[in-house]
Amino acid sequence: MSDVEERPPAAGSRAPSKRYEARRNAIIASAVEVVNRRGVRGMTLGDVTARLDLVPTGVIYYFKNKEELAAAAFLRALERYEGLIAEAMAHPEPERIPAGLTAYFAFRRGVAEGRDDEIAVFNDVRALGCAGVNEAYVAMFRRARLLLPGCAKLTRDERNTRTHLMLAQLSWSAGWLDQWEPRDYARVAARMESVLLDGLATPGRPLPKAKPIVLSDPDAPAQRSSPELFLRAATQLINDEGYHGASVERISASLNVSKGAFYHHNETKDELVEACFQRTFDITWRAIREAEAAGGSGLQVLVTLAHALVAHQLQGDAPLLRTSALTTVPETIRVRLMEKIHRISLRFSSIVCDGIADGSIRPVDTAIAAQMITGAVNATAELHFWAPGVTANSVGAHVIQPLFAGLRTS
Repeated sequence: MSDVEERPPAAGSRAPSKRYEARRNAIIASAVEVVNRRGVRGMTLGDVTARLDLVPTGVIYYFKNKEELAAAAFLRALERYEGLIAEAMAHPEPERIPAGLTAYFAFRRGVAEGRDDEIAVFNDVRALGCAGVNEAYVAMFRRARLLLPGCAKLTRDERNTRTHLMLAQLSWSAGWLDQWEPRDYARVAARMESVLLDGLATPGRPLPKAKPIVLSDPDAPAQRSSPELFLRAATQLINDEGYHGASVERISASLNVSKGAFYHHNETKDELVEACFQRTFDITWRAIREAEAAGGSGLQVLVTLAHALVAHQLQGDAPLLRTSALTTVPETIRVRLMEKIHRISLRFSSIVCDGIADGSIRPVDTAIAAQMITGAVNATAELHFWAPGVTANSVGAHVIQPLFAGLRTS
């Protein structure tokens, strides 16, 4: 394999050749595949060049380091999002979200059928810590806010919460869209649009208030016990930095203990990561059981459990692990963890069916609605970045209302 075919053009020189641009694009495409599979911190230049006619050191002729390469991958994804937003903004306000979803899922079909290039998902973007990428993401986010119905009438926290929930649904769809045939992606877009804009509640009925339920487990370790402290520290780091960012060293440092202390309480990092996911699954199942025990319609049960989970996340003392972090965990454990997430979504789907049967939920695609509930709860792990004014006490107005009554509601 050759190290490089040609050097990048110097500043002020002629435009890069087609061969140079082709190789650079191929490197970015390979980096996208690695970032989506292993995360930013798990990406190595060896992984990127493994399927290219290039050795790892050859990448330096195109990108100074792996961080610059990862930034290029995210910036390319942001360019795609900017194009989709611009396409949607060409329509009148009521048609913008439908147009945006149609364009997005048409793009996803093109990727699935090999007609378009894959883009980096944003689940791990904060782990890069690149000012340029962060600024570009914020700029994209601000333009995406203009897609919201009645955007000018919403408060800043309302606009940011709804925009974050909307964008998070697109990111989360990467975890379940492969269950659909690509030629049915337009169907997915239409049904996601229905839930996003009009919610789940039957029109003309007031949205029920969440019933108080308790998510704490009486048999769980004490809050200050070593196992619980390690679980919380690892969960927070994985939420912020992804699987590879939550190293043994960083988990230990966050608790001011040695690596020896870590291994005294945990066999391996992967064992701790699985325990973090299992703790989140257990809390979610407890919310389901407690909400059903509290009684009410199918919609009432969903409102109660979603409110409890989101409020628990926003309280911050014992955060849930964002399920989108699964994209960067080792494949050896990812499959069985995804199976557990899909079981939870199936259970949500079953409750949606209950609500349709009792009349509290309008007819919707239950499978897609369930995934969107999962995606909304998952998104609240990062909500404090966009809407710091939203607290556990304001969950109903900021998260539950748009989720179950739709984005058309004020």
